[in-house]
Amino acid sequence: MHPGRTVAVLAVLAAAIAPLTATAQPGRPVADGRPPSLSAEAVLLLDPEGRTLFAKNPDEERAPASLVKLMTLYLAFEDIEARRADLDELVPVSRYAALTPRARMGLRAGESVPLHVLLEGVAIASANDAATALAERLAGDEWSFVGRMNAKAQELELHSTRFANPHGLPDPAQRSNARDLAQLIARLLRDHPASRPMLGGQTFVYRGRVYARHIPLFNDPLGVQALKTGFTHEAGYNLAVSAWRDGQQFVMIVLGSRTRTASFLDAKKLLKYGFVEAGLESPPEPRPPKRPARTRRTTLTQ
Repeated sequence: MHPGRTVAVLAVLAAAIAPLTATAQPGRPVADGRPPSLSAEAVLLLDPEGRTLFAKNPDEERAPASLVKLMTLYLAFEDIEARRADLDELVPVSRYAALTPRARMGLRAGESVPLHVLLEGVAIASANDAATALAERLAGDEWSFVGRMNAKAQELELHSTRFANPHGLPDPAQRSNARDLAQLIARLLRDHPASRPMLGGQTFVYRGRVYARHIPLFNDPLGVQALKTGFTHEAGYNLAVSAWRDGQQFVMIVLGSRTRTASFLDAKKLLKYGFVEAGLESPPEPRPPKRPARTRRTTLTQ
């Protein structure tokens, strides 16, 4: 075979077997007929039937950060509905829970806090001390609760997920991926609908301090009703989102964004793309091409 032809054949074969990291299901075009370009490391968007509309590294193992709290909420609502716990009961706060580091709602050792306040602290303020206090109330101690988390993960077929704590602080043993986390938030909202208004809450007040979530996704695009953020230096900025449009639910996971703003921008672009793909929104009109700027001729005189 001619050397030039051999090189061409090898190039075609290499392109055919190269792994695809981002895929989009064909459907209605967006502005330029292509799926959006996203900066996040891993992304997954599911349509109302649970089918993939867009995926980028959905099975890549990553640190989940505070998206771990979705499982903490799942087990809490499971116990409430089974009457093993009550929303209005007072939960004693241990010294261990009060000293849980980083994002906290300011729990004090020895005080008792209503369980529903701890739930709001986890869902809205993403408070690590509240997550630990919940874990101790529901399982006796944090380690036993982590055992429940991992058992439930297997039950929900989250086969790539391993939990190491109830709040999401860094631990090399704690890993998940976009596919499992999409399944987790979808099951949480389906199995325990009372979690939906909590994950849609934007303000939370505890001991006179207002915790506000200034998240543009609640208003643009319209339809976002449940959202959990997460951040560590290892994980980057993570998002788990569920949006409803015309009674249809979309689930989206964004992992490993470099900035908080970038995670929201990726999520906005992806949701709008999903609404168009599902036929619930018209694609934006393409912008007319820019006319070349006129150049003025200058006469130089000596």
